Amino acid sequence: MSRHNKKSGKPQPTVLLPLGALAAGFGLASAALAQTTAPEKTDNVLPTVRARASAEPQGKDGYQATETRIGKGKQDLRDIPQGLTVVTEKLIDDRNLDNVKEVLKNTAGITFQAAEGGEEDIKIHGISLQSTGDIFIDGMRDPAFYDRDTFFLDKIELLRGSGALMFGRGSSGGAVNQVTKQALLADQNQVDVTVGSHSQLRAVGDFNRRTGETTAWRIGTMVNRGDNDGAGSSINKAGVAGSVRTGIGEDDEFGLTLYALENENGMNYGMPWIRPTLASPASATTLLPLDPTAYYGMASDRNKGSARYVMGQHTHRFTPDVELVTKARYASYTRDQRAGTVRFAAAALQPGKVGVSLDTFGPNTVINRGTQLKVQDMQTVTLQSDLSARFKTAGFEHSLQTGVDFAQEKKQVYTAYSAAQGGVVPVKPTTTIGTPNDGAWIDEGLRSFRTNNDYVSKGYGAYLQDMMQVAPMWKVLAGLRYDKLDGDYKVYAIPANAPAPVTTQPYSMRVSEWSKRAAVLFQPNAQLSFHLMGATSFNTSGDTYSLSAANAGIPPEKSINLELGGQFDSADGRLTTRFGIFRATKLHERNTDPLTNLVELSGKRHAAGLDVDITGRITPDWEVFGTFTWMPVAKIDVAAEGAEGQGARPSLTPRYSGSLWTTYKLNPQWRVGGGFNARSGQQPNRNPGFYAPKFVVANLMAEYTVLEDELLFRLNVDNVTNKLYADTLYTGHYVPGKGRIVALTGTYKF
Repeated sequence: MSRHNKKSGKPQPTVLLPLGALAAGFGLASAALAQTTAPEKTDNVLPTVRARASAEPQGKDGYQATETRIGKGKQDLRDIPQGLTVVTEKLIDDRNLDNVKEVLKNTAGITFQAAEGGEEDIKIHGISLQSTGDIFIDGMRDPAFYDRDTFFLDKIELLRGSGALMFGRGSSGGAVNQVTKQALLADQNQVDVTVGSHSQLRAVGDFNRRTGETTAWRIGTMVNRGDNDGAGSSINKAGVAGSVRTGIGEDDEFGLTLYALENENGMNYGMPWIRPTLASPASATTLLPLDPTAYYGMASDRNKGSARYVMGQHTHRFTPDVELVTKARYASYTRDQRAGTVRFAAAALQPGKVGVSLDTFGPNTVINRGTQLKVQDMQTVTLQSDLSARFKTAGFEHSLQTGVDFAQEKKQVYTAYSAAQGGVVPVKPTTTIGTPNDGAWIDEGLRSFRTNNDYVSKGYGAYLQDMMQVAPMWKVLAGLRYDKLDGDYKVYAIPANAPAPVTTQPYSMRVSEWSKRAAVLFQPNAQLSFHLMGATSFNTSGDTYSLSAANAGIPPEKSINLELGGQFDSADGRLTTRFGIFRATKLHERNTDPLTNLVELSGKRHAAGLDVDITGRITPDWEVFGTFTWMPVAKIDVAAEGAEGQGARPSLTPRYSGSLWTTYKLNPQWRVGGGFNARSGQQPNRNPGFYAPKFVVANLMAEYTVLEDELLFRLNVDNVTNKLYADTLYTGHYVPGKGRIVALTGTYKF
């Protein structure tokens, strides 16, 4: 099948339903709960009392968040018994972070693998958080690869440890929840324009209008252009999103969110590692002594894609303490990535016909540019309904959360015809170290594609969690979730030297798993909270890669997370400190047997350490956000032959990582800030025997207010010292971190 002949999926109309019998059952249950507080019937007619929600915050918050919906229902952060970092919109703006990946890099305990196709395998506490299944939008799976922009996000929530009870399969290392902006009952507008290094021009609009007593709409827009983002690739993306809500705060509230993002960015695959001399041991491997902006890929390399979705939401408030939220979402994604693998040419092609090391490295060193293609489409339908209820029975106070969800995911993966199969394969020229950014270009449009594999998966889940106040200072939490997943995969193959015939090989995945979560919380007063938590999780073979003969029928990996932690709030409630002593264990890990090339559950690993977060205001003028992870213990307990060595420290698990950011308001006009990101040395995947060097990157900010609440200018300088470091890692290459970036943003509110 030709890539050019396929039809893209179109959004289907979303129908908001109370999920029939489920909602009726929830309604009966909540009605019974509500009767415990209903007034006795009298001859007098009482006025109708609406279950209005509390007043919504309007405008941007500070760095501190006090509540979250990471657990589906609204909860105080102190009632979340595991590591949770919330990055608010104000912090995103102050640090000039324009995509979700950059936001996550400014948190602790998280690392990124630069994989074969340029997509990042994210790890938290050394356990994978798959970007194909562990990233969510408003609590709903967002399983595709694309450049997630922050222009329509209110905040980003990073949950460390198992999130399977609420989110289902995956979520072994944690979960990332993107909270979108919603229409507010206010008239407020904001335009931000940024000009910066590498010809960057970014414009973001946020327009909110109240149109009635309980109705409002909100529109967000974004355009971003740049010649080079500081890591060797251009930026060219645009987005528009909207939110409409009616019945805000009433018994029945309806909402509709639409989102569209298009990008055709450049693509930096990365740079090869290098040794000091050809005789140097592997442990001496290091980075190339090059400016981070030096780019050796093709000018025609690209990372083109799109993300579009429509989401409908209905909230029914039976009482102020009982709420049913039903959501339906259709999304479609496209991806067309043409990357160039950058490697040193063979010794025979190098000056003097000598292999490459730092001893021989120079302007005439020859670079080959290979090819990595990732062309795929995806369509998803997600439905979920969640009931939150607070009630008292048998002398105990309960905070109950329960719900059901359904997700259907369809994916089509394409591969290019080889020359022997009748396809056109453009030839990429070599280059030299002395000629970066040479503008070399090939016509990628000459390639033709066929369907390589596709799949359809359907997942069903149901969960129940209750937090019970068993004594004035004590709470007990217990939860259970059941997931059922059916996946059908088809792989299409043709001979290596002919375009036909096509052979089809089907594979199927049938998974049924339980996830558990339990915790004890001790809260002696309004400022202190301590918890002890344990939770399980699982992830399936088909979530990361398509099923094949190698991994079909392999049971899910399983993990368990333990945490002892707490939260302390200052007396005025403006500063929050959270900590967690954790142990994350992957009990059954997939490995590939080097003899049979088959996948088996033969591995086991664990990591243990400490997470600390501090957010809020030390004084009314002094604001801080800090997140740190110390992971002294990390070990491969059981390893398959050919995998990471048994007893070794796992790859992508630095001993420490952290980020600190603080701002101070000098006077009504001036606010200054600064901070750093730091990470200790870490090994690339498969433990090749060397560590990427540790680094500390410093950032600065200065803000000047011309008109209070109307006009201000902010200057950001990132990587002040132009530090050379490895940002994301893979066995054969790394992607350098951005060099020094200077950006000036003007903000106008009206």
